Amino acid sequence: MTVTRVLIVDDEAPAIERLERLLGQQDNAEVCGTVSRAGDVVERCRELAPDVVLLDVEMPGLDGLDIARELRRLQPTPAVIFVTAFEQYAVEAFELAAVDYLVKPVRGDRLERALERARTRPLQPGATLRSRLGERVLSIRVADIRALVAEDKYTVVHFDQGEALVEDSLVMLEQRFGPQFIRIHRKALVARRFLRGLFRDEQGQERVELAGSACCPPVSRRNLPLVRQVLDGHSSEEEN
Repeated sequence: MTVTRVLIVDDEAPAIERLERLLGQQDNAEVCGTVSRAGDVVERCRELAPDVVLLDVEMPGLDGLDIARELRRLQPTPAVIFVTAFEQYAVEAFELAAVDYLVKPVRGDRLERALERARTRPLQPGATLRSRLGERVLSIRVADIRALVAEDKYTVVHFDQGEALVEDSLVMLEQRFGPQFIRIHRKALVARRFLRGLFRDEQGQERVELAGSACCPPVSRRNLPLVRQVLDGHSSEEEN
């Protein structure tokens, strides 16, 4: 199960505590940090790389709308859910590509729906993953990645131009890129959009076929039903 990492931003301690309680009631969300000063938000996002920012609109200094504009420049860009006592900012909030707009006091079921929207939002075209080899830094478009395979202390990134190594764990990458990838094995994630087939090798191990890649990661018994489900979904889309 993918856990959504949430950063709470509000200048009022009771508001932060309420959101922490609500998030604590959800199995697939966790608070990775809290911020009470508007000027600290961007830096904390760089440090923590949250999936979602619950962002108050009216704060001293920069308001939430200004902060959201700055967050759009980050890679990866967190999903923004505005949380405010005022409804008049809704139009401008959605113009900034906010995932949702919650009015205080926030209800648990409403927060849950907003987080689900954040999890299923389309991957941004410019999202990248950085690989460092010595002094060389390579930026790989996430949209071009076929598979992520754990090997020793690194993760091998299989993409359209070859392979690269990153230090991020599979768990961290799964949390960051969510529904764009599926876990097929404890050591492998593959991109849904490039999944093309399933076959059994000479040793009887189930493996996947990926478009544009010679990489054929193994599939565990536990994850085999999910792979078949995704492949069946692709077939239905092609028929329609």
